Amino acid sequence: MAAPLPLTGALDDPARASDLAKMKRLATGLFVAAALVFLACVLLGGDRTWVGYVRATAEASMVGALADWFAVTALFRHPLRLPIPHTAIIPRKKDQIGESLGVFVQENFLTPAVVDERLAAYDVPGRIGEFLGAPGRAERLAADAGTAVRALFDLLDDDVVQEAVGSLVDRKARETPAAPVLARVIEAVVDGDKHQDVLSAGLTGLAGFLRDNRSLFRAQLSDASPVWVPDWVDDRVFVRAFDGVQRFLAEVGADPQHELRRSYDARLRAYVQALRTDPATAAKVEEFKADLLDHPAVRTWSAGLWGTAKTALLTAADDPDSVLRARVADVVRRGARLLREDETVRTKVQEQTRRAARWAVQRFSGDAAELVSTTVARWDTEETSRRIELQVGRDLQWIRVNGTVVGGLAGLVIYSIAQLLG
Repeated sequence: MAAPLPLTGALDDPARASDLAKMKRLATGLFVAAALVFLACVLLGGDRTWVGYVRATAEASMVGALADWFAVTALFRHPLRLPIPHTAIIPRKKDQIGESLGVFVQENFLTPAVVDERLAAYDVPGRIGEFLGAPGRAERLAADAGTAVRALFDLLDDDVVQEAVGSLVDRKARETPAAPVLARVIEAVVDGDKHQDVLSAGLTGLAGFLRDNRSLFRAQLSDASPVWVPDWVDDRVFVRAFDGVQRFLAEVGADPQHELRRSYDARLRAYVQALRTDPATAAKVEEFKADLLDHPAVRTWSAGLWGTAKTALLTAADDPDSVLRARVADVVRRGARLLREDETVRTKVQEQTRRAARWAVQRFSGDAAELVSTTVARWDTEETSRRIELQVGRDLQWIRVNGTVVGGLAGLVIYSIAQLLG
């Protein structure tokens, strides 16, 4: 059996305790006053007529006071600590009261109809929009998001996550056919004429490389030339060949319609088609991809993806001026504006909120009722009685006061009628 659950101090109000004590003294004082009047009438009454009326009133007041004292006390404890049947109702029925309270909440509050009616009159998107759109709210939420990201990362085991990320990237890369991807990339480049820009840049780079290494190439020609060939012949041959290559490179670079460019374009398009239709070409690409993925540098890079991403995210999350924080704040501001002004968004949010609330009460109302009943069942019995008496006892003491007064009036009326009939 679970240990008794202590009640929180929220209901333990010293002011209520003081008011309850005052009301108890008032109710008890009225009973004592009625008893004293009754005793005086018995001892000093004599044959005077009015004494009978006072005595009957006092006697009925005592009876009413005692009866209502018994009734009020029986709710919380055994009167005079005597185990009288059907007393100490709250301690005896605490668990049943908890079950009934849980069912009452479930059937009268946590129902789709009640929740739907409440939400129908509640501007959910407007309230959310006002909250998100408050001055400085977007920036605070962006900062809170950064704090949440850091807290989440603190919970994660870096070694485990890093291994999982590396394995996931490697598996996805190996499972994804490389030939179709490469074909789409090359096709996009060719369709945008970017391959010609690449060729132009390559030709320019090659021309510059030749110029920068002209003396080296000249020396190579000298080494390869027979010894009987004069140097001036080698010079003329080299100059003509070198200048011819440079002119050719410049010509191709300057002419967008050059035959070399058309041949280059045709070959690239043919290669794209081969990547899509020729198994041998696709197999070569897959083999190259596998070799690339098995390269130590690539494996090191994939294994370090998590650490790199984590560092970048944490740095951005901690920096108030980072692009990440700015974008989060901007998303919050735009969301607030849509929730306040866009009727389509407002209607959807309102409907989805009502739908989610209906689902939640249907799914969890039983759990809420069980939570109420089990929580009440675990409350300490005496403490529960004391707390409930503290909350409603002041009003219950008025029952004793009213019983004293009403009992006395009823006794007076009955006695008066008896005197008239006698």
